[in-house]
Amino acid sequence: MNTAQEIWKKTLLVMGQRLTDTTIRTWFDDVTAVAVEGDELILCSPEEFKREIVAQRYKGDVEEALNELFSQPFTLRMVDQKEAERWLSGEMKKPFLPGTEDYTFDKFVVGSSNRFAYNAARKVAENPGSSYNPLFIYGASGLGKTHLLYAIAHTVHDLHPDWRILYVKSESFVNELIETLRSQEKYMDVFRKKYRDVDVFLMDDVQFIAGKNASEEELFHTFNALHDVKKQIVFTSDRPPQEMLRLEERLRTRFEWGLAADIQPPDYETRVAIVKNKAIARGIQLPNSVLQYVAENITSNVRQIEGTVSKLVAMHELEGAQVNVDNVIRALRDMLSTKNDFLPSPDLIISEVSQFYDLDPETVKGQGQNKNTSSARNVAMYLIRNMTDLSLQEIGAIFNNRHYSTVISSVKRVETLIKTDPDMGEIIRDLKSSINGKFE
Repeated sequence: MNTAQEIWKKTLLVMGQRLTDTTIRTWFDDVTAVAVEGDELILCSPEEFKREIVAQRYKGDVEEALNELFSQPFTLRMVDQKEAERWLSGEMKKPFLPGTEDYTFDKFVVGSSNRFAYNAARKVAENPGSSYNPLFIYGASGLGKTHLLYAIAHTVHDLHPDWRILYVKSESFVNELIETLRSQEKYMDVFRKKYRDVDVFLMDDVQFIAGKNASEEELFHTFNALHDVKKQIVFTSDRPPQEMLRLEERLRTRFEWGLAADIQPPDYETRVAIVKNKAIARGIQLPNSVLQYVAENITSNVRQIEGTVSKLVAMHELEGAQVNVDNVIRALRDMLSTKNDFLPSPDLIISEVSQFYDLDPETVKGQGQNKNTSSARNVAMYLIRNMTDLSLQEIGAIFNNRHYSTVISSVKRVETLIKTDPDMGEIIRDLKSSINGKFE
């Protein structure tokens, strides 16, 4: 999920291709991104004259750049500083609800692998703040953790329409905090109010908080502020708290205060039910032979099952193809590969590593030799070597035409650290999870 600040930075880059540097500096130097609400970008400028100029003269340029970035129409709203603070505090935000009604408890297929987590989530949604606080749901990617978070949000909103419900991915929380500390420190109180003045706090993929000191500190105090007044807190993660080795002990302990509930890959019967339900929701009835074939061959990831059903529906609608086992095999030929379904690009890996180490990608690829930069470069080389099919020579070429022996040395250095330093093993695990998550 992109933050408003990230979207605005990208928008300025696109606008810079059409407008002069002088124009950008003159009219946008003090413009800050406040929020993205649906298809609307809210920007703030403290000067009324500039707000009027941007809104009247450059509105089209901003909206055109947004359309180019997201391939859908966006509208621009300019606000003053007082209104910006109301947006940043959450006062102006609509209640959080996912885009469709697909993510409710009624649409969640329950089986032996997820029943405990489902029941716990339902209990929390019906009695927020009364039991299991925090609720900590963990399991591998693609098993329905986010679905349960959304279902909690829907149910709480139905029962308590006036309650403030806040959902955030931990990565967005971290990025927003960094942006606030760097360029909008005057908004720190507003940032804290946004996350602490809520009735239900939902954080997805909390494992990415580990090792980020400022974010851990802020989340620790946010947790305390909410828990002290019995506001409901729910986290999801790809691992239980005790396996988050780089997480501060005091925060790990708080994650364990309530109830930890795991989700395992669905069993055969549950997979059949998921395929059947997803197909019916898309308007087609699948023969038993097709249901069984899909359930037998996609065993670990609900999102892959959803993707399979989407492919079958598309083949049926666009090609008039019969939904039979032969066409299922055709639709699944990539998914049924015994190898990984994708190979991430080197640029994606370098981007994720750069963000983790708070560096620019060009710095990671360049010649800098300070400890942080060298560590990031070694990790990036290691991940590219392990997650792509590039040769040592090709990897060296990406990093300023370094010799392949340098790549070997970097990879071996990280391999040694993984064996001797638990923190490095945790870092590699987090980065792989983040990289893989970009393909879900």
